Amino acid sequence: MSVHRDWISFWDSRHSIYVNARHFDVHYRDIADGIVALLPRENLRVLDYGCGEALHAGTVAAKTAHLTLCEAAAQVREHLTARFGSQEKISIASPDEIAALPAGSFDMIVVNSVSQYLTPDELDRLLGVWKHLLAPGGALIVGDVNPPGVSALTDLVALLRYAWRNGFFVAALAGMARTLFSDYRALRQTLGLTTYGEAEFLAKLSAAGFSGERLARNIEHNPARMTFRARPR
Repeated sequence: MSVHRDWISFWDSRHSIYVNARHFDVHYRDIADGIVALLPRENLRVLDYGCGEALHAGTVAAKTAHLTLCEAAAQVREHLTARFGSQEKISIASPDEIAALPAGSFDMIVVNSVSQYLTPDELDRLLGVWKHLLAPGGALIVGDVNPPGVSALTDLVALLRYAWRNGFFVAALAGMARTLFSDYRALRQTLGLTTYGEAEFLAKLSAAGFSGERLARNIEHNPARMTFRARPR
């Protein structure tokens, strides 16, 4: 059974990961801002792989030549199409459609908060796909990589700090209670999350033909997790 497939089913369902609308909004706002901050220049062809709801994709698209949103969950793709389908600078695609694109289709590929839901073999395969899709001089950004030893408690503390800064602290406390009885907690206990140490992840990138580096800050709010930039060798 594929860890990846089970997690896709979760994200394609009605879940309670976001404690309220404010959390939902600032989460995707901050990811969009983080992607923009990592763009080496404007007018690049950018792929956001495993983008989720991508509420603020328009912020990224405004700085790119074209933004492609790739999402495996079919219902989420429907939401993306309803939200962005009329925007010329944004395309929505499935992973199979992305894999069928010609070599060099993108100047930058962002893969945020995805690696922990993939098996190591699945990640190896996808690293090959992303390397094929990157244009010469392009960059792969892999964000929110989960290192060993980061517990659910550490994640909850990071969420509470984030909630305090962004005005949804009370809702986050209530959300913690819901999480204790959620499908996410059950899946995390039965399947676990795939973890990588910094050196281990850099070695994985190298084995796939990339030169990689860990960035000073994670693209998301949790400082215990890591973001890497890699370029094909």
